[in-house]
Amino acid sequence: MLGCVIHGQGDLRVAELPVPEPGPGQALVAVRYGGVCGSDLHYWRHGGVGDFRLREPMVLGHEVVGTVVEYGAGASGPAPGAAVAVHPATPCGLCPECSDGRRNICRDARYLGSAARFPHVQGGFAAHVAVPCEQVRALPEGLELRRAALAEPLSVALHAVRRAGEVAGRHVLVTGVGPIGCLVVAAAKAAGAVRVTVTDLLPEALEYARIAGAGTLVRADDPDDPGWPSEVDVAIEASGVAAGLDTCLRRVRRGGVVVQLGMLPAGHSAFAGNLVVSREIELRGAFRFDGEFDQALELLAGEAAFDGLISAVVPVADAEFAFALAADRSRSCKVLLDFAVAP
Repeated sequence: MLGCVIHGQGDLRVAELPVPEPGPGQALVAVRYGGVCGSDLHYWRHGGVGDFRLREPMVLGHEVVGTVVEYGAGASGPAPGAAVAVHPATPCGLCPECSDGRRNICRDARYLGSAARFPHVQGGFAAHVAVPCEQVRALPEGLELRRAALAEPLSVALHAVRRAGEVAGRHVLVTGVGPIGCLVVAAAKAAGAVRVTVTDLLPEALEYARIAGAGTLVRADDPDDPGWPSEVDVAIEASGVAAGLDTCLRRVRRGGVVVQLGMLPAGHSAFAGNLVVSREIELRGAFRFDGEFDQALELLAGEAAFDGLISAVVPVADAEFAFALAADRSRSCKVLLDFAVAP
């Protein structure tokens, strides 16, 4: 079978891999679509993401959907042939964080296509993947596989909005509207935000945010843009750059909440810490997700507008082109790899 393996910075290879056998408690899934995520692009372009660095070849990918093939011993779930989405996280269930109901920050989690631990956890960008059966979710009625491929990044967005607290009736600012930022817009609207303002450097990205439900679009590099709000109730930083965090801290109201969702570059990042003190701003992190995955599937099933965020579907044999397209935010939002023709 074909799979996408990253060997180092700039070294992405489409290679023949052995078809896995599902072990005890596992499901074998025939992957149809895999969404190219920002973290996949970081591994490709920089050899790592945040503080997680590549130390061995790794199959990329954690946004995968497909159909059940078979189960290993003692495993069960949706019937073979059923369309499913794969939750990419396997928390340990034993650490203090898991015991406290915060499995998304489990200290010993396994996450598909992640170099956070060594040996790395191999990902889902392959024609077949074996995963714990508990990670397999049948798709809700009316949700087809192509749109379901957005479930993982939408879950990230839903978790970020949840970390912000109550957003119903409030004005939310989102800095950076790549695929995740656009889905934060949709998640905030679904949670009842009365107004969502977005900032980005690219007009094309801003237009995708409009599709997602943003009401006000602001060019981040134009201080005179009339869309700049004087203040907002909640700000969610989704660009992963320090300038975005600075914008959030300066635009959120006194006593407001800022959620850092974008993964900042490795090492130290300067930020306007005095504003956190003098305005009693609550600065919160948001990392991955847990139960939001099921909520994401239900939300996707009921909203066709999400289809407008999928800008291209590319055969897996052309994975390097797909990655280059996904990295060019002037030409794309969410790019999917198609494994339908992969042996």
